[in-house]
Amino acid sequence: MAAYVIADVQVHDPEEYKKYSAGIPALLEKHGGEILVRGGACEALEGQWHPSRLVIFRFPNMEAVRAFYNDPAYQPLIKQRQRSADANLLAIEGV
Repeated sequence: MAAYVIADVQVHDPEEYKKYSAGIPALLEKHGGEILVRGGACEALEGQWHPSRLVIFRFPNMEAVRAFYNDPAYQPLIKQRQRSADANLLAIEGV
């Protein structure tokens, strides 16, 4: 079953965040992931959720999500993201 990572990201250091973003495509490819949404216009239709930058990745399954997130090559990128942005990340199974 496919799995998704949904991230609501508030970037406070755009230059540093660009460096983080540059390292993501190779790791996604390694774990069978792909970018579905990376920023772009976002409009709340209901509720109080107003993400400033929404990112959605699709993976083959939840195991691939965990392998991506726990990959030793991703660990320094996580720290870089945390220095340059505040984020909420969610992994969810889907279709």
